[in-house]
Amino acid sequence: MAARRQKRRAQPHVPLDVDRLMHGVARVEERAGAEWHVQPISPRSATKAYVCPSCGGAVLPGVAHVVVWRADSIFGDRAIEDRRHWHTGCWRAR
Repeated sequence: MAARRQKRRAQPHVPLDVDRLMHGVARVEERAGAEWHVQPISPRSATKAYVCPSCGGAVLPGVAHVVVWRADSIFGDRAIEDRRHWHTGCWRAR
């Protein structure tokens, strides 16, 4: 039993990523008969400006939002060119 405790203590401490916990993890949602990957972006991770495809307004740096892309894309999960940055409220209202 002592060897087991020593092994556990020998591993480096990995701090809890509170930002990720507060803003959620990637998920798949169904909208309009299609499945969509939805990835929340925290304010700290939002470093560039984008245009929301719903309202046409700016998604500014430092603003929490979601990145959305089709789950059934022929390029799979790596369909980077199909990703769009939405205001969280705009995506929910869609």
